[in-house]
Amino acid sequence: MTKGAKFKTATVTAVVALVWMAGKADAAQCGNSAAGFEAWKTQLAGEARAKGVGASGVAALMGTSYATATINADRGMKSFKLSLDQFLVKRGAAAIVSRGRALKQTHAALFASIEQRYGVPPGPLLAIWGMETAFGSQRGNQNMLSAVATLAYDCRRSEYFTDQLYAALTLIERGVLSAGTRGSMHGEYGQTQFMPKSILQWGTGNLDSTSGALTSTANFLKAHGWRAGAGYQPGQPNFAAIQGWNAASVYQQAIALMGRQIDGGEASR
Repeated sequence: MTKGAKFKTATVTAVVALVWMAGKADAAQCGNSAAGFEAWKTQLAGEARAKGVGASGVAALMGTSYATATINADRGMKSFKLSLDQFLVKRGAAAIVSRGRALKQTHAALFASIEQRYGVPPGPLLAIWGMETAFGSQRGNQNMLSAVATLAYDCRRSEYFTDQLYAALTLIERGVLSAGTRGSMHGEYGQTQFMPKSILQWGTGNLDSTSGALTSTANFLKAHGWRAGAGYQPGQPNFAAIQGWNAASVYQQAIALMGRQIDGGEASR
């Protein structure tokens, strides 16, 4: 390489570095307390406009509040560190299985339709439904958008929740959700607790309805590799789809176990 070429390369590299540093400086800055949330919203609103988010989405973002309850819940999650037996007791697995078996009978036509279309049997769907919202009875009362915006601002998992926030703004602009939609502490919504990005990708109906939530959940599992007729216990082909639903190992094992019991398998492990 000639000296001139070396100089040109160094100059280009320096310019690229300056542009990258300027981009980083202009990006909305995360924080670990409520103090910077309002300034962050203003910064992110500018970024959102540049990405094509419309006036209604930006207005919804600017109307969010720092969700202290969400931060406290996010910092205090301890159940996923329990043993499987402890987790099952804490989450009321025996009651979920009992209720799940009854609902499998009363909703037999719906589950038959879902299994025919997606290949997912009732057990894991009922286990998820029971685990997430006690079969639709406990869906949370947190402002969904404020929860997601707060976690997008928080430095712990800012990148992940910023993606969720943009998805939520898209859903609001499409009229699927509103700025006042209520959900759970991390922005989960509906009877099986979908995150906004998952609603965009795999939601197939009204997630606040039984049929919409269960159909969407089956669609999610199928999209994550569920194969009709294959097993879903740890080590079996469909367990990976359950892993896609929730990253916590103890949760995954609990869903597989309760699903098998609901579907008529042995209660022992």
